[in-house]
Amino acid sequence: MMRSGLSRRGFLKAGAAVAGSLLLSTAGGMRAQAAGGVAAGGKGPFRLCFNTATIMGKNLPITEEIDIAAKAGYDGIEPWIRKIEDYKSKGGSLADLKKRIADAGLAVEDAIGFVGWIMDDEAARAKGVEQMKRDMDLVAQIGGTRIAAPPVGATDKPGLDLDAAAARYRVILDAGASIGVIPQLELWGHSKNLHRLGQCMHVIVESGHPKAGLLGDFYHIYKGGSDFAGLTAIGPSALQIFHMNDYPDMPRETIGDKDRVMPGDGIAPLAAVLKGIHDRGCRPVLSLELFSRKFWDQDPAVVAKEGIEKMRAVIAKATA
Repeated sequence: MMRSGLSRRGFLKAGAAVAGSLLLSTAGGMRAQAAGGVAAGGKGPFRLCFNTATIMGKNLPITEEIDIAAKAGYDGIEPWIRKIEDYKSKGGSLADLKKRIADAGLAVEDAIGFVGWIMDDEAARAKGVEQMKRDMDLVAQIGGTRIAAPPVGATDKPGLDLDAAAARYRVILDAGASIGVIPQLELWGHSKNLHRLGQCMHVIVESGHPKAGLLGDFYHIYKGGSDFAGLTAIGPSALQIFHMNDYPDMPRETIGDKDRVMPGDGIAPLAAVLKGIHDRGCRPVLSLELFSRKFWDQDPAVVAKEGIEKMRAVIAKATA
């Protein structure tokens, strides 16, 4: 596990061993992604997004979260499903919410929900798939095109059949394709199953779906024990969104969500990883996601502004 700087040579060399089996892109696909991935207004090589978990402690309505993200200068927002549901349950129009987001100059880059679509229990899984469909429909109605698909229900007990998981992932991918929202398989570092890049990529590849993709996360990749160099084997089509955060010098066995820090304030090789991603033509949306009481207790507007400034500083180092 890399805990400090990472040279480009080392980054590429480490990835070469696995690239043949896991590479999901072509040169043409890389060029297309690179051409379409520049941030709105030409502000940088990556679109910057705000995951609203970062200011979760204030329990603000989604309308206020949208305003905060827009005023801070983000290109997109990553809302939580429960906030969309809360807005709708109080009589809010999803069409109006979609317009509000667009008028703020934001895109709904992804949405966060927790649905059991992958577990072995067939009846519970069927209910989870139906809930995932409803969640994807909510996201589509506000203009979103992606949703997180974490391994809910298959986290505490090891031994998940990855081929079975791939087939189950295909089910929600097919459903999402008809709705217009693509589930992104989320690596969870604390999961006893999908906590490593190789496990997730097995599920993605074996799903056989052209829209299958990974929702990466610096903290979770460290927590799960994978080497960041493994990302070199993943092409643009499968790396569309990545959670930005950092972590302190703590053992991965004891580090938790609450220990995440702002990008650049920890020991993660953020700039080196982003440089490797950028040099290969990948342009994933970078979404700030933190779960710290330290930030929840602060002014949400200040936290959002600090977050985007920290992200821009890391990107500047990566693309200098």
